[in-house]
Amino acid sequence: MKSVAEIQQAILALPKSDYAQLSRWFHELDWEQWDVEIAEDAHAGKLDFLAAEVYDGVAAGDGDGGVT
Repeated sequence: MKSVAEIQQAILALPKSDYAQLSRWFHELDWEQWDVEIAEDAHAGKLDFLAAEVYDGVAAGDGDGGVT
């Protein structure tokens, strides 16, 4: 496997269209990984505090649960 420095140099040498394609792919990959992380955190209960804040806000009479 190539080093990060070698990969960076190869990226800098790409034609604009290839760079744009790589950039789109990398951003999509990043979002996909983010989605997986959020799903895992939700499943593990790490985001329960967010739902609790909304429920508490609704119970207190805040129509949108404090989400604006």
